[in-house]
Amino acid sequence: MIRFDRVSKRYPGGYDALREVGFSIESNELVFLTGHSGAGKSTLLKLIMMMERPSRGQVIVNNRSLKDMSRRRIPQHRREIGVVFQNHQLLFDRSVFDNVALPLAIAGYPSRDIGRRVRAALDKVGLLSREKHMPITLSGGEQQRVGIARAVVNKPRVLLADEPTGNLDPALSAEIMHLFEQFNQVGVTVLIASHDLALISQLHYRIITLSEGRLLVGGVD
Repeated sequence: MIRFDRVSKRYPGGYDALREVGFSIESNELVFLTGHSGAGKSTLLKLIMMMERPSRGQVIVNNRSLKDMSRRRIPQHRREIGVVFQNHQLLFDRSVFDNVALPLAIAGYPSRDIGRRVRAALDKVGLLSREKHMPITLSGGEQQRVGIARAVVNKPRVLLADEPTGNLDPALSAEIMHLFEQFNQVGVTVLIASHDLALISQLHYRIITLSEGRLLVGGVD
Protein backbone atom coordinates (compact mmCIF):
# COMPACT_ATOMS: atom_id res chain seq x y z
CA MET A 1 0.00 0.00 0.00
CA ILE A 2 2.83 2.40 0.95
CA ARG A 3 6.46 1.78 0.10
CA PHE A 4 9.59 3.94 0.37
CA ASP A 5 12.55 2.68 -1.65
CA ARG A 6 15.80 4.37 -0.57
CA VAL A 7 14.09 7.75 -0.34
CA SER A 8 16.07 10.91 0.42
CA LYS A 9 14.82 14.48 0.66
CA ARG A 10 17.22 17.43 0.58
CA TYR A 11 15.83 20.93 0.99
CA PRO A 12 17.41 24.08 -0.48
CA GLY A 13 20.48 25.01 1.53
CA GLY A 14 21.62 21.41 1.83
CA TYR A 15 19.44 20.22 4.73
CA ASP A 16 18.79 16.47 4.47
CA ALA A 17 15.38 15.77 6.03
CA LEU A 18 15.38 12.10 4.96
CA ARG A 19 18.33 9.88 4.07
CA GLU A 20 17.99 6.57 2.23
CA VAL A 21 14.73 5.64 3.99
CA GLY A 22 13.17 2.32 3.05
CA PHE A 23 10.07 0.64 4.49
CA SER A 24 6.74 -0.82 3.45
CA ILE A 25 3.26 -0.69 4.96
CA GLU A 26 0.80 -3.35 3.90
CA SER A 27 -2.81 -2.73 2.95
CA ASN A 28 -5.07 -2.57 6.05
CA GLU A 29 -2.10 -2.15 8.40
CA LEU A 30 -1.89 0.39 11.25
CA VAL A 31 1.62 1.72 11.85
CA PHE A 32 3.09 4.38 14.13
CA LEU A 33 5.84 6.76 13.01
CA THR A 34 8.04 8.12 15.80
CA GLY A 35 11.22 10.13 16.23
CA HIS A 36 12.54 13.30 17.81
CA SER A 37 11.45 16.74 16.62
CA GLY A 38 13.16 17.29 13.27
CA ALA A 39 13.70 13.57 12.65
CA GLY A 40 11.84 13.74 9.32
CA LYS A 41 8.35 12.57 10.24
CA SER A 42 6.45 15.50 8.72
CA THR A 43 8.57 15.40 5.57
CA LEU A 44 7.78 11.70 5.18
CA LEU A 45 4.04 12.40 5.41
CA LYS A 46 4.34 15.28 2.93
CA LEU A 47 5.98 12.94 0.41
CA ILE A 48 3.04 10.55 0.67
CA MET A 49 0.60 13.44 0.13
CA MET A 50 2.67 14.83 -2.78
CA MET A 51 3.19 18.11 -0.93
CA GLU A 52 6.90 17.42 -1.52
CA ARG A 53 8.81 15.26 -3.97
CA PRO A 54 11.84 13.14 -3.03
CA SER A 55 15.32 14.17 -4.08
CA ARG A 56 16.23 10.52 -4.62
CA GLY A 57 14.46 7.18 -4.43
CA GLN A 58 10.88 6.18 -5.05
CA VAL A 59 7.61 6.49 -3.13
CA ILE A 60 4.78 4.10 -4.01
CA VAL A 61 1.23 4.62 -2.71
CA ASN A 62 -1.83 2.54 -3.66
CA ASN A 63 0.40 0.58 -6.06
CA ARG A 64 1.33 3.73 -8.00
CA SER A 65 4.77 5.27 -8.17
CA LEU A 66 4.67 8.96 -7.33
CA LYS A 67 8.01 9.65 -8.98
CA ASP A 68 6.68 10.97 -12.27
CA MET A 69 3.10 11.85 -11.26
CA SER A 70 1.94 14.94 -13.14
CA ARG A 71 0.51 17.96 -11.34
CA ARG A 72 -2.83 17.24 -12.99
CA ARG A 73 -3.10 13.88 -11.22
CA ILE A 74 -2.15 15.12 -7.73
CA PRO A 75 -5.71 16.20 -6.69
CA GLN A 76 -7.05 12.71 -7.44
CA HIS A 77 -4.16 11.17 -5.52
CA ARG A 78 -4.91 13.35 -2.49
CA ARG A 79 -8.60 12.44 -2.56
CA GLU A 80 -7.56 8.85 -1.78
CA ILE A 81 -5.67 9.97 1.35
CA GLY A 82 -7.27 11.36 4.49
CA VAL A 83 -5.13 13.63 6.68
CA VAL A 84 -5.56 14.54 10.34
CA PHE A 85 -3.51 17.43 11.75
CA GLN A 86 -2.52 18.22 15.34
CA ASN A 87 -4.12 21.68 15.25
CA HIS A 88 -7.33 20.49 13.49
CA GLN A 89 -7.16 23.25 10.82
CA LEU A 90 -10.89 23.79 11.11
CA LEU A 91 -12.71 26.80 9.69
CA PHE A 92 -14.15 28.54 12.74
CA ASP A 93 -16.60 30.64 10.73
CA ARG A 94 -18.34 27.50 9.43
CA SER A 95 -20.41 24.87 11.17
CA VAL A 96 -19.21 21.38 12.02
CA PHE A 97 -21.25 20.06 9.07
CA ASP A 98 -19.68 22.52 6.64
CA ASN A 99 -16.17 21.75 7.86
CA VAL A 100 -16.62 18.04 7.26
CA ALA A 101 -18.36 18.67 3.93
CA LEU A 102 -15.55 20.81 2.55
CA PRO A 103 -13.55 18.03 0.79
CA LEU A 104 -16.72 16.74 -0.85
CA ALA A 105 -17.79 20.21 -1.99
CA ILE A 106 -14.36 20.79 -3.51
CA ALA A 107 -14.59 17.45 -5.30
CA GLY A 108 -17.99 18.38 -6.74
CA TYR A 109 -20.23 15.85 -5.00
CA PRO A 110 -24.02 16.43 -5.28
CA SER A 111 -25.68 17.97 -2.22
CA ARG A 112 -27.62 14.77 -1.44
CA ASP A 113 -24.44 12.69 -1.38
CA ILE A 114 -22.65 15.31 0.71
CA GLY A 115 -25.35 15.25 3.38
CA ARG A 116 -25.37 11.46 3.57
CA ARG A 117 -21.58 11.12 3.73
CA VAL A 118 -21.08 13.94 6.22
CA ARG A 119 -23.66 12.58 8.64
CA ALA A 120 -22.21 9.07 8.36
CA ALA A 121 -18.73 10.42 9.15
CA LEU A 122 -19.98 12.47 12.10
CA ASP A 123 -21.87 9.46 13.41
CA LYS A 124 -18.66 7.38 13.34
CA VAL A 125 -16.85 9.92 15.53
CA GLY A 126 -19.82 10.42 17.87
CA LEU A 127 -20.69 13.98 16.83
CA LEU A 128 -23.83 13.60 14.74
CA SER A 129 -25.80 15.71 17.24
CA ARG A 130 -23.28 18.56 16.86
CA GLU A 131 -23.48 19.08 13.11
CA LYS A 132 -24.97 22.60 13.43
CA HIS A 133 -22.56 23.74 16.13
CA MET A 134 -19.63 26.05 15.46
CA PRO A 135 -16.19 24.54 16.18
CA ILE A 136 -15.39 27.19 18.80
CA THR A 137 -18.13 25.74 21.02
CA LEU A 138 -16.53 22.28 21.06
CA SER A 139 -13.84 20.90 23.33
CA GLY A 140 -10.36 20.16 22.01
CA GLY A 141 -11.13 16.47 21.77
CA GLU A 142 -14.36 17.15 19.89
CA GLN A 143 -12.56 19.48 17.49
CA GLN A 144 -10.08 16.72 16.77
CA ARG A 145 -12.98 14.34 16.09
CA VAL A 146 -14.35 16.84 13.56
CA GLY A 147 -10.94 16.82 11.90
CA ILE A 148 -11.02 13.03 11.75
CA ALA A 149 -14.54 13.03 10.29
CA ARG A 150 -13.37 15.45 7.59
CA ALA A 151 -10.39 13.20 6.84
CA VAL A 152 -12.52 10.08 6.36
CA VAL A 153 -15.60 11.58 4.69
CA ASN A 154 -14.12 10.78 1.27
CA LYS A 155 -13.72 7.12 2.32
CA PRO A 156 -9.94 7.19 1.72
CA ARG A 157 -7.88 4.04 1.38
CA VAL A 158 -5.08 5.63 3.41
CA LEU A 159 -5.38 7.74 6.57
CA LEU A 160 -2.42 9.83 7.75
CA ALA A 161 -2.28 11.57 11.12
CA ASP A 162 0.40 14.07 12.18
CA GLU A 163 0.59 14.25 16.01
CA PRO A 164 -3.21 13.88 16.34
CA THR A 165 -3.12 13.68 20.15
CA GLY A 166 -0.41 16.29 20.76
CA ASN A 167 -2.77 18.76 22.46
CA LEU A 168 -4.96 16.26 24.32
CA ASP A 169 -4.86 14.75 27.79
CA PRO A 170 -4.17 10.99 28.17
CA ALA A 171 -7.84 9.94 28.35
CA LEU A 172 -8.81 11.88 25.22
CA SER A 173 -5.67 10.67 23.46
CA ALA A 174 -6.68 7.06 24.08
CA GLU A 175 -10.18 7.77 22.70
CA ILE A 176 -8.73 9.30 19.52
CA MET A 177 -6.38 6.35 19.02
CA HIS A 178 -9.33 4.00 19.43
CA LEU A 179 -11.08 5.82 16.58
CA PHE A 180 -8.08 5.19 14.35
CA GLU A 181 -8.20 1.52 15.31
CA GLN A 182 -11.86 1.37 14.32
CA PHE A 183 -11.15 2.81 10.89
CA ASN A 184 -8.27 0.38 10.46
CA GLN A 185 -10.57 -2.51 11.33
CA VAL A 186 -12.83 -1.68 8.38
CA GLY A 187 -9.96 -1.75 5.89
CA VAL A 188 -8.27 1.67 6.04
CA THR A 189 -4.47 1.73 6.03
CA VAL A 190 -3.40 4.05 8.87
CA LEU A 191 -0.06 5.79 9.50
CA ILE A 192 0.16 7.90 12.66
CA ALA A 193 3.11 10.17 13.48
CA SER A 194 3.29 10.61 17.25
CA HIS A 195 5.61 11.52 20.12
CA ASP A 196 3.35 9.78 22.64
CA LEU A 197 5.51 6.73 23.26
CA ALA A 198 3.68 5.82 26.48
CA LEU A 199 0.37 5.51 24.61
CA ILE A 200 1.89 3.84 21.54
CA SER A 201 3.56 1.15 23.66
CA GLN A 202 0.16 0.11 25.00
CA LEU A 203 -1.33 -0.48 21.55
CA HIS A 204 1.08 -3.11 20.19
CA TYR A 205 1.26 -2.03 16.54
CA ARG A 206 4.37 -1.81 14.39
CA ILE A 207 6.54 1.25 14.97
CA ILE A 208 8.74 3.00 12.40
CA THR A 209 11.37 5.17 14.09
CA LEU A 210 13.37 7.96 12.46
CA SER A 211 16.46 9.72 13.77
CA GLU A 212 18.10 12.61 11.95
CA GLY A 213 16.38 11.56 8.73
CA ARG A 214 17.48 7.93 8.90
CA LEU A 215 15.42 4.84 9.62
CA LEU A 216 16.23 3.18 12.95
CA VAL A 217 13.40 0.68 13.40
CA GLY A 218 10.54 -0.75 11.37
CA GLY A 219 11.87 -0.81 7.82
CA VAL A 220 11.70 -3.30 4.98
CA ASP A 221 12.39 -6.90 5.97
